[in-house]
Amino acid sequence: MKIELDNTEEKIVRATFDIIQKEGVSKATTKRIASEAGVNEVTVFRKFTNKNNLVEITKTYHFQILIDKVEEIFDFREDEETDEYLRSNFTDLINLPEEDFSIIKVALEDVRAVSDKKLLIAQITDVILDKFEKFFTLQIEKGRIRKVNPRVLGTLCYSITFQSLVLWKIYSESIELDGIDYSTEFLDILNNGIKI
Repeated sequence: MKIELDNTEEKIVRATFDIIQKEGVSKATTKRIASEAGVNEVTVFRKFTNKNNLVEITKTYHFQILIDKVEEIFDFREDEETDEYLRSNFTDLINLPEEDFSIIKVALEDVRAVSDKKLLIAQITDVILDKFEKFFTLQIEKGRIRKVNPRVLGTLCYSITFQSLVLWKIYSESIELDGIDYSTEFLDILNNGIKI
């Protein structure tokens, strides 16, 4: 669901997200949001009815921005080689702006407060896995890689790519390699296995 916002609503949503990603939902009071957005608190209620509604719209709005970027990163050309595709999407992901990693961080924190709705992080997973499966199915059809289950291969690549980025960009874990060296090592292991 694409959310369309007018200028005032966008200011309020951006202020809300800024507070949520830095300090959590509990610190995002309507009074503070209004102050950060440069609007009256009454405007917040007039535009969004209540804080819970505002928080949900804020997450959905920012998350859709990220989903659109992820879709674009994992799109592929029919003639694209496997190494080129994997290196390209890994590099594009690692070079996303910090604000996009803040969206992922908020989505991961949503996991703690599981609700009836589908978790935001599951939507990212679905997009990436579907793109990987289509890409690897095409590579198998073209005879570029051996016949394997494309969903399993996609899951493997997703696990390495996405979880590595979460460790680096959200939890600040270091593995002593830059993104290019890391993707080169990953591709070497993927293409050649681990056996001598």
